Amino acid sequence: MKHVILTLVFVLTSILGFSQEASGVSITIIIDNVTSDKGKVLTSLHTSETFMKGKGIKDAATEIKDGKVTITFKNVLPGEYAIMSLHDENNNKRMDFKDNGMPLESYGISNNVMSFGPPNYEDAKFKVEETDLELNIRF
Repeated sequence: MKHVILTLVFVLTSILGFSQEASGVSITIIIDNVTSDKGKVLTSLHTSETFMKGKGIKDAATEIKDGKVTITFKNVLPGEYAIMSLHDENNNKRMDFKDNGMPLESYGISNNVMSFGPPNYEDAKFKVEETDLELNIRF
């Protein structure tokens, strides 16, 4: 009886251990035109519900080396997302603006759409399916 119980516990532990493995894909973002190595690059992965409303569903702050950063978001589930990145040169964790409302710090979004006005989710969205993605974002 002792062996049956131990075997049952071992089987259940193995099944539960495998069911808790992380699932999803990795999204690697490369930004290679950062104007200086001062500060950090802040990058956020957003859904339509979080875009332009604060924190993303995944956020990262990355050191800059020779004007380049690489950020990887792991275990991203299939769906529709957009990425926003900001060169936070003064490390205040927010975008700074001129008096006329224009940004003082460089930024970029997925699909590299630049518009006259705030970024738009519809322009920046992309689909995550079953394979890892690599995206280049330009500031």
